[in-house]
Amino acid sequence: MPSAAFVRELANYERNVNRNIYKYNAYRNAAIALAAYPTRIQSGEEARKLNGVGDKISKKIDEFIQTGKLQKLEKIREDDTSTAINLLTRVSGIGPAKAKQLVDADIKTIEDLRRHEDKLNSHQLIGLKYFEDFEKKIPRREIEQIEEIIKKEINDLDPQYLVTICGSYRRGKLESGDIDVLLTHPSYTSTDGNKKRSQLLKECVL
Repeated sequence: MPSAAFVRELANYERNVNRNIYKYNAYRNAAIALAAYPTRIQSGEEARKLNGVGDKISKKIDEFIQTGKLQKLEKIREDDTSTAINLLTRVSGIGPAKAKQLVDADIKTIEDLRRHEDKLNSHQLIGLKYFEDFEKKIPRREIEQIEEIIKKEINDLDPQYLVTICGSYRRGKLESGDIDVLLTHPSYTSTDGNKKRSQLLKECVL
């Protein structure tokens, strides 16, 4: 498992099970930095140089690289409640609170969910219906086609935008679980105010 993948798994655990947004954001930012790195990380020390990777996370990366596993992650995977909550939140529309509610009602698998569709809203029903499709890996050729569409749309908005597909695609993988898009603009920096950054993002999303 690549470093970014296990760090993302820890982030999901903190968000979905512990509901600790601070730790979730820390792991999430580290996962983004690792996914954007062009080569495979060889040590925690190397990872520590990336923006978003702190001392604690770099030590976990060392443990994983040296042993092939992470003790904390192994314990999480052995816990049935944590596993069930993490699984249910993979259904589009089901957040941590709803997943915990379902697990408390002894609904712990996708099959259980299909037997209790009356407990889901319209968004969640769609997520359940297409669950297997959403879980499929995306072929590289399909990502290339999506990249062309994104670049065209963004270029029509402002040709100065720079669009970069990151993650496993950037590392040359033939398939990806999702598509990570890094969008930058030479006229905007990290020192710009929140209002300006928010407006910039809204223009692109809309």
